[in-house]
Amino acid sequence: MNKSLISTYGYHLLAIVTAVIWGTTFVSTKILINNGLRPEEIMLYRFLIAYMGIVLMVPRPFFARNVRDELLFVLAGITGGSFYFLAENTALRYTLASNVSILISITPLMTAVLSHYLFRKEQKTAGEPLTRRLLYGSLMAIGGVFLVVLNGRFLLKVNPLGDALTLLAALLWAFYSMVLRKFGNHYSALFITRKVFFYGIITILPFFAFSPIRIDWNLLTQPVVAANLLFLSLIASLACYLVWNIVVRQLGVVSATNYIYLNPVSTLITSSIVLNEHITSVAILGSALVLYGVYFAKRGFSFSKKTKI
Repeated sequence: MNKSLISTYGYHLLAIVTAVIWGTTFVSTKILINNGLRPEEIMLYRFLIAYMGIVLMVPRPFFARNVRDELLFVLAGITGGSFYFLAENTALRYTLASNVSILISITPLMTAVLSHYLFRKEQKTAGEPLTRRLLYGSLMAIGGVFLVVLNGRFLLKVNPLGDALTLLAALLWAFYSMVLRKFGNHYSALFITRKVFFYGIITILPFFAFSPIRIDWNLLTQPVVAANLLFLSLIASLACYLVWNIVVRQLGVVSATNYIYLNPVSTLITSSIVLNEHITSVAILGSALVLYGVYFAKRGFSFSKKTKI
């Protein structure tokens, strides 16, 4: 096995670890909400702490090379930050968490379709075309997600507003992936991550004009609240966004995003450990289907060479 192949498998491993960590964030967010924090406050705190951390690592340059790229960074902050979290978290107020988890799982498939039509020529050279194997693997993974999220309960309740907001969140993350692709190798992953956090913070601030933020230091300094906020900020945001921007560049948008199907499996395991939620045989079957679906789809990509955006 040559050195480049080992390196490529390393990026796939990083993508898996990132997806697994992001799967645990639903549990941390639920704990924070149960302790009195609003979803928009959680998003602001986690991005503020993450931004302060990354500024220490890369304080300059402050602006992009040109106005076009700066506007793309604004778009990245909206699609991968403020509007994405607002859409997803607000959806939880109107529809079941199971609906959100299932509908958000179409993000990889939505990303593959968008990438195919927006970057059709680049898809062939990047080694990640929209193939039947990718589509079949995605459908298997989505079916597995359905079983994992329901966990034997088989309870679904359609809510047009909540479900529409969830689909909007999935679409926003797909567009975030497209924006990352536009940057190519022109900026470092550190710089891209810092700009996403910055504009994520800036574009969410207007929403607090309608619902002012409440800073309760007694609440924020409680061990369980502080620990979960630090996890969401430093691990799930700062570290994971940075790693994700790197693996998307190295593996390609579609290949990397396909690992997002692992999120519900990670959430299921974490919920069982932290929240003592019961895992049924149906959820185990769904997890196996998710893993096989991801593997099946990955067989359509080339692992023998490093793909780039």
